[in-house]
Amino acid sequence: MATHTPESAAPQAPRTADPTIGRLVNDALVDVSTLFRSEIALAKAEVTNDAKKAGKAGAMFAAAGFIAVFGFLFLLHTIAMGIIAVGLAPWLAYLIVTLVLFLVAGILGLVGKSALKGFKGKPEAAINQAQKTVDDLKLAATGERTAALRLADPHAHGATGVKK
Repeated sequence: MATHTPESAAPQAPRTADPTIGRLVNDALVDVSTLFRSEIALAKAEVTNDAKKAGKAGAMFAAAGFIAVFGFLFLLHTIAMGIIAVGLAPWLAYLIVTLVLFLVAGILGLVGKSALKGFKGKPEAAINQAQKTVDDLKLAATGERTAALRLADPHAHGATGVKK
């Protein structure tokens, strides 16, 4: 009579809950790819913000220069009228207009200068985040991070040593 004993049972297949090495490598590649894409998006957002500020400041400087050219033309015309005119009224009127134009140009120049104060020129947050990512990847590659996790939670990560 044949009896069925537990010792003669066939070896069990791996549990479906355990990921394969291929799956782990694929997950790691997807995570790294997602991480780099998000860091590139962060850098783009920072550069776009700075470019908008620089564009506004450039427009203010261009407007200031344009109005300053007109102010200079009026100043030249005022000097000519002052030399030619015997009376005071015509060239004094041109002088007042010239001063007003220079005043407007000065105000636009100051607005443009203040708009440049927040301009960084480089995506600092993206650079810092990329450096942190590189540091984390170095730790992961050396196994220091995994060892620290195993020692912190031996039941979940299967630590074999005793925590010191």
